[in-house]
Amino acid sequence: MKELVEVIAKALVDHPDEVVVTETEKEDAKVIELKVAESDMGKVIGKQGRIAKAIRSVVKAAASKEEKKVIVDIQ
Repeated sequence: MKELVEVIAKALVDHPDEVVVTETEKEDAKVIELKVAESDMGKVIGKQGRIAKAIRSVVKAAASKEEKKVIVDIQ
């Protein structure tokens, strides 16, 4: 999941070298934190959060094989 979020984010931003993705395991969920440059935040979130919602939907679809919930946190 971490690699998927990283590839998507790097394709969207102007500064792909500043994209940092970390993955944390909790007992009932996986938390994926996405950090981008301040100037790229709008590109990752999109108008009315559409791009962020699309990223979360793709990750949820990819994680459907696992029984754990996946949370994508954009910072």
